[in-house]
Amino acid sequence: MFAAKVKSYAKVNLSLHIAGAEGGYHLIDSVVANIDVHDTIAAKSRRDRLVNVYMHGLGSENIPPERNNAVKAGEAFVSAFGTRGADIEIYKDIPMGAGLGGSSADAAGVLNALAKMYKVKDRAALKALADSLGSDTGYMLEGGFARLTGRGTEISPLVCTKTLYMLLFLPETEVSSAECYREYDRAPDSAGDSGALVRALAAGDFSGICKNVYNALGAPAARLNPEVDEALRAAASFSPSAYAVTGSGSAVFALFESEELCRWAKSRYRGGLKTRVVKTVAPKAHSSGISRAFSPFALTEEEIERANDKND
Repeated sequence: MFAAKVKSYAKVNLSLHIAGAEGGYHLIDSVVANIDVHDTIAAKSRRDRLVNVYMHGLGSENIPPERNNAVKAGEAFVSAFGTRGADIEIYKDIPMGAGLGGSSADAAGVLNALAKMYKVKDRAALKALADSLGSDTGYMLEGGFARLTGRGTEISPLVCTKTLYMLLFLPETEVSSAECYREYDRAPDSAGDSGALVRALAAGDFSGICKNVYNALGAPAARLNPEVDEALRAAASFSPSAYAVTGSGSAVFALFESEELCRWAKSRYRGGLKTRVVKTVAPKAHSSGISRAFSPFALTEEEIERANDKND
């Protein structure tokens, strides 16, 4: 029996601008949102301080423990809060290496699951721990619409009552984030305005949202990976309201006015890339009284069973 179960959602970058560099790191200005694709994290306590993470699905079983952010998150939690260890099961549904934040989602999901199990309510300490694990892991603790600045650790939650519908194009090959940033540095640009996107989201102005969808890493990713270029061309062929790479790739999203239009495009796509219809989601309030901005995503026993069945 698992003592804590949570969902941890994927994200898309509706905008991503490079705002400079500091201390060897690029500074970003990015508007992000969760989409309804999630990994399932379930944990039960141990008598000792060991952390065991068991991955399921999408080839995640082959991730070496020393490179698995979920393992690092569990060990960091036990060390920081002095708790016992945990056995953790992670059921993957977020495509890996796609710019959808799967690794960060797993790390944040482990932190949220262990915090729930061991009744740790110091969200500021959890946020600091998440930031030490990855630039967008702190955001994944919170979820929802947000503007990320600096190295991605400065988070400004946003309000958007409008649901956005997208068709994802999912190349099989990844793009190295480090290589993508280096490629960007060879031909930097200053296009786009996340501030305008923030205002459009607040107003529920779909046209304004679409006009300000932009990713400065999109062109570098396409130059590095022909499949990203293929995905961008495929997205454009359906004349969506907007389209862009998410993160440093390799996934591309095409934004449409409705789910029906997304499904229309999916049904007519004849290329070799995997596709998936998704929509934006916002965090739900948690029964423990944790604020909406920092709510873990509770998971029912029935949903855990479905995740087990899916990955058997």
